[in-house]
Amino acid sequence: MSVQVGNTWRFSAEGKRSIALKRAAELKRQISDYLARKDAIETGFDMREMNDKNKQRLLRYYNAGEECWNDWRWHIAHRIDNTGVLRALFHFSEQRSNEVRNVAMRYRWSVSPYFASLMETGNPDDPIALQAIPSIAELDEVGLEDPMAEEFTSPAPCITRRYPDRLIINVTNQCAMYCRHCQRRRNIGEVDRHKPIQDILAALEYIRRNKEIRDVLITGGDALLLNDRKLDWLLGELDAIKHVEIKRLGTRTIVTLPQRITPELCAVLKKHPPLYINTQFNHPREITPESKQACDRLVEAGVVLGNQTVLLKGVNNDPHIMKKLNQELLRIRVRPYYIFHAKAVKGTRHFITTVDDGLEIMENLRGYTSGLAVPTYIINAPDGYGKIPVLPRYVLRNDGRTIRLRNWEKRVFDCTIMPGGV
Repeated sequence: MSVQVGNTWRFSAEGKRSIALKRAAELKRQISDYLARKDAIETGFDMREMNDKNKQRLLRYYNAGEECWNDWRWHIAHRIDNTGVLRALFHFSEQRSNEVRNVAMRYRWSVSPYFASLMETGNPDDPIALQAIPSIAELDEVGLEDPMAEEFTSPAPCITRRYPDRLIINVTNQCAMYCRHCQRRRNIGEVDRHKPIQDILAALEYIRRNKEIRDVLITGGDALLLNDRKLDWLLGELDAIKHVEIKRLGTRTIVTLPQRITPELCAVLKKHPPLYINTQFNHPREITPESKQACDRLVEAGVVLGNQTVLLKGVNNDPHIMKKLNQELLRIRVRPYYIFHAKAVKGTRHFITTVDDGLEIMENLRGYTSGLAVPTYIINAPDGYGKIPVLPRYVLRNDGRTIRLRNWEKRVFDCTIMPGGV
């Protein structure tokens, strides 16, 4: 199978194939733990029967039909924000209901009927309910109202600016669901309010005057809770600013209210390329036939889709769950973009994981799945000083001529990067 010629070995075709087969078997063993668990990590497709039963109960409760369920405005008008519905439909105990009421005295909560239909009744650790329904742990006083210091990085109305060539326009405080881990819970208030038109006009004027701004992110709240006409107008105004190269929309409606992604909305978005949407899927259970249809429509309209997961204790701080999530996202044409370490927002400490959790996830993604399924793990610097990528340590030594590297299998290699002498 092999012979030695001088100081080198030469292998026959049979010998090479034998080596390759041995390596392939070794690689398969590398992911045997994930293969043993992956089918038990359910997606929204796997949960269709349960989700549909919840949907039918909700429709009966509201005396509504399929036409209402398919209308995003109906979901907004019927967002669940009282414990009566939770007790009637999801069998919340009196103690749990009282806890929700106590938290609601301080923090607003609301969840779309669609997202509520994904909750698993009777499961206190349900990853959907943990994101949607208040927990008594939110009354913890530890944390900051505004850890990103957005009030000190707003040089004009509606604008947050942390980087040299890009900025955010915050257009509304409204969302289809008020996520329990929200970084802007201080802005939610008790009433949904879009920003006044004069403030948005001032933001546009700031962008016109600052020609280095080439990238504008429209967010809130949720950018897609503006109506189609206003979105069309705002995107058109940005199109008319010559130095603005790309527009981005920040939205979680794809996850929490996919009915919002209508053919009419997509016709508007198609008019304004290049357009990027970053959404927030946090668990494979959120990937449903409805969210897939929403993504299909957006892709067909020419929108480029990315995902920004928040690392949440009890929801997705598990390497196998995160791998399954990212692989399923690729199947619906959403590119995993960031994993955000949860921010130290007051009332959200129960969601915050260790950095070691995040690094372990990254160790179990790089090399173990497609590079497309490997987002960047990010910790945000305090006071609005930007995103910091956090990586496992792959460079062990670098003297300018040789570099000692560790690969995804923890094998160590010395590589020459500057051959010869000077």
